[in-house]
Amino acid sequence: MENGQLIIRTSNDFSFSENLQYLSRSADECMFHLRDGRVTRAIDMEGEPVLFRMEGHPDGILVTVDGEATEGAKAGVERFVHDWLDLGRNLEPFYELGERDPILRDAVRLHHGLRVVGIPDLFETFVWAILGQQITVSFAYVLKRRFVETFGRAIEADGVTHYLFPSAERVAGLEPEALRGLKIPARKSEYIIGIARLIADGDLTREGLLALGGDRAIEHRLTAIRGIGPWTANYVLMRCLRSPDAYPAADAGLHNALKLVAGMDRKPTLPEVEAFAEPWKGWRAYATFYLWRYLNSEAERV
Repeated sequence: MENGQLIIRTSNDFSFSENLQYLSRSADECMFHLRDGRVTRAIDMEGEPVLFRMEGHPDGILVTVDGEATEGAKAGVERFVHDWLDLGRNLEPFYELGERDPILRDAVRLHHGLRVVGIPDLFETFVWAILGQQITVSFAYVLKRRFVETFGRAIEADGVTHYLFPSAERVAGLEPEALRGLKIPARKSEYIIGIARLIADGDLTREGLLALGGDRAIEHRLTAIRGIGPWTANYVLMRCLRSPDAYPAADAGLHNALKLVAGMDRKPTLPEVEAFAEPWKGWRAYATFYLWRYLNSEAERV
């Protein structure tokens, strides 16, 4: 094996191909590139960009780190991939639950091995969630691309431009007009800059949120921030803070998925959405993610 390579061994409840299919969902994704079954991404490591590639391997995931692949760089990339793909999670209890549940059964069978693909950076998670509020996912991707290409760092490799997500410190120094010029609505521009300033000042950190000790305490802290409601708070809990039980009950995609799977002729009410999730407690984030994926896969088949 080459010096810059490492194998991340995974369990039987992980499928690289299922996660790759999820990562392939938008041609406007700007944080990584996909080609020939390989994902290439740049990440920030102590202020320096590190480029890596990952692909499927019989034992799990083969990762190749570009440039000076020191042991520290390889270890950092390995930690990132573990977090990104939630590799430390044992999904067997979730799959046992899903096999017993008529709402989840088809989704867990079809997408077995899928993880809640995360967003390890707290600021990036907030920006993505805010951009996605009350608009289509496809347009949110367009706005994210504009934001990243305007304010993020770029590195070139093999004729491809790879972007690092804009830092909170960079965005904290902006005024809302700079974001409105990208067609990001005025209030969302204000929310994003406000959160950037909280993070840049050290008043909002991933470690600090996790230290609060539970989802409800974290949700209470986050919803006290301007622009953050229960949906956004639970999205951050799911995608960045890694709660397996976060539940964005007001999510439109979740409502559409439940309508489809339950065979309803209308979208469920919020109390019905809460009732559907009663048997999923402890795994509601995973249930939501699988239902999102199932809804998308059904749309792709049409």
